[in-house]
Amino acid sequence: MKMVLYPAVEEPRLSHIQRAAGEMKVVNAASPEEALQEMPTADAFFGRISPELLARAGQLRWVQSPTASLEHYVFEELVAHPCQLSNMRGLFSDVIADHVMGYVLCAARNLHLYLRQQINHHWEPIGGEASRSGFTMGPSEVSPMDSAHRHLSDCSMGVVGVGYIGREIGRRAAAFGMQVTGVDAEPRANVEGFQSIGPVSELPELLANSDFVVIAAPHTPETFHLFGPEQFRQMKNSAWLINIGRGVIVDLAAVTAALQNGEIGGAALDVFEQEPLPVDHPLWDMPNVILTPHVAAASPRIAERHLETLLENIRLFVAGKPPATLVDKRKWY
Repeated sequence: MKMVLYPAVEEPRLSHIQRAAGEMKVVNAASPEEALQEMPTADAFFGRISPELLARAGQLRWVQSPTASLEHYVFEELVAHPCQLSNMRGLFSDVIADHVMGYVLCAARNLHLYLRQQINHHWEPIGGEASRSGFTMGPSEVSPMDSAHRHLSDCSMGVVGVGYIGREIGRRAAAFGMQVTGVDAEPRANVEGFQSIGPVSELPELLANSDFVVIAAPHTPETFHLFGPEQFRQMKNSAWLINIGRGVIVDLAAVTAALQNGEIGGAALDVFEQEPLPVDHPLWDMPNVILTPHVAAASPRIAERHLETLLENIRLFVAGKPPATLVDKRKWY
């Protein structure tokens, strides 16, 4: 058996791959010409495969993508080919869930607004200093300051896409006492933290009932612009949209208009239909918007996890077993 790596990987990753491969030959192709030359007798491939490389494959049985997302990886010939395809899912679940809960806490406790005030050396609670209760008698009613800060266990979260990442987001949100529901393209039941998970056809109900709507779905033909003007009208006007899925799932012009028109309460976005977000885009200046530059998956743990997933799948292939992260090429996940 033979596995082709292209582009070539660096040491010491190559030595790890060679040990996991055992007696399977590993070709670390340094050029496209070398990769093309080796493909006719390749059984496995890791890296960036192309239609040209695939056309040369005479006995290819497995392709390992270096990424979790597949919208930029799959192509018509690869989908039609009988080889199995695996991705790098599962590497980022806890990391991205942490990022989401950071957004939720910022929005609920107005931390993003207090950071702006800190820059300007300005002391004032959201809701107004005049509404602060005195020390002598304590609060007798809910003040504007109180109502401007959300109590998370009174809040609901709707998760769109309950895969590895969506499940971990729901589990963390439930630990804060939030009421969590979800929708997903695949039937799911008894998922920790979720009160219910319905089909995507129940998205309008989820939007109407959620204080925080979190998009954790992959980019597929079905999810492109899944969120547009109609979906924002279905949300509570106090609800926050959080997107750590894919930028193209949210119509950028539509979410901008929804925020400008007060149709939703705020947005926390890590991915965008256009990246980088243009410097003159209105979202930058909206106080009820939190923007991060596609970093929700950033963590010092990812490289080691990436390698271990690759090595595990190589060991499984050598043993004649399917990869642990096998995907449906037609669905892109």
